[in-house]
Amino acid sequence: MKYFIITGEPSGDLHASNLIKTLRTEDAQSEFQYWGGDKMQEASGIKPLKHINELAFMGFLEVVQNIFTIFRNFKLCKQQLLEFKPDVLILVDYPGFNLKMAKFAHKKGIRVFYYISPKIWAWKQKRVYTIKENVERMFTILPFETAFYEKFGVTVDYIGNPLMDAIQKHKDQRSTNTKPQKTIALLPGSRKQELQLILPDMLQVIKAFPDYRFVLAATHNLPKELYKELIGNNKVELILDETYKVLDQAEAALVASGTATLETALLNIPQVVCYKANPISYTIAKNLVSIKYISLVNLIMDQEIVVELVQHDLNFERISKELSSILIGGEKRENMLSNYALMQQKVGPNGASERAAKLMVKYLNNK
Repeated sequence: MKYFIITGEPSGDLHASNLIKTLRTEDAQSEFQYWGGDKMQEASGIKPLKHINELAFMGFLEVVQNIFTIFRNFKLCKQQLLEFKPDVLILVDYPGFNLKMAKFAHKKGIRVFYYISPKIWAWKQKRVYTIKENVERMFTILPFETAFYEKFGVTVDYIGNPLMDAIQKHKDQRSTNTKPQKTIALLPGSRKQELQLILPDMLQVIKAFPDYRFVLAATHNLPKELYKELIGNNKVELILDETYKVLDQAEAALVASGTATLETALLNIPQVVCYKANPISYTIAKNLVSIKYISLVNLIMDQEIVVELVQHDLNFERISKELSSILIGGEKRENMLSNYALMQQKVGPNGASERAAKLMVKYLNNK
């Protein structure tokens, strides 16, 4: 069968790459075209039609500034989809773009699966009706998402979280050596706007922890020069594309809100969640978002497990205080680790990518 997959972000690239690997196992005749990144290229053996480096626009203002590029991308993607004539379009998160592509594909008679739900349960909940009308099946990876979609009558399968596969693979391969002491990991996000807004606040606290080594988990999706420019004279070790290894070394971490908060928790590293956006984008989002928390850890547990420092709260005093409380001997550390264990039980076992691929092939063969 022919699969056309679209994602626009690094986390989607990771999950889609694992899905491609398992689809190739389940379907010996599989063919792929995709919009994605390097991990999908490694899994499929073919280059992306459009790379995620050209697709990540964060925030309302940034979208407006790049609106003509986005329109050109829609036109190109529609053309490529019709030329490839896939058996199914598989959408991975990236809702602003993918929901429009779902509508287009459905009108053209192309079957549509959605893998990795967009966060419509947080804001723009009306998008669920677009999904119900245009998406044949939704494959959810967070426990609370399944109940949300069932409430609206969307056909849904909960397949567990694919991060468990990546985490388990890393655990199986990593060294058994004891982790270095007094290391703090910095995970400032994978988008340029995130890095520019969040990293400077993270770097402020270095002076408050002179006995600690600071290691920044960088991504090749962003220029090394940008990291160096922002780091300046701060004593920070830069490690590229080895986020899990960086976390393995860490006693605690400062983590930008996003998938990395869940990854950090699954690797049992106490964390402080950091978030800051363009003031205009933040003001708009604040009036639209309908959730109590911004980190996946807290959302899954429906309570504050990790402290979230948002916008003006992301400052030297608050970061220093909360980071101190989760270092070895800190008053919040052991309770956070205990809650991580409970969270992992909720998330479920590994094998999400395999379960998703088996179900997708089954559904495609049954119609």
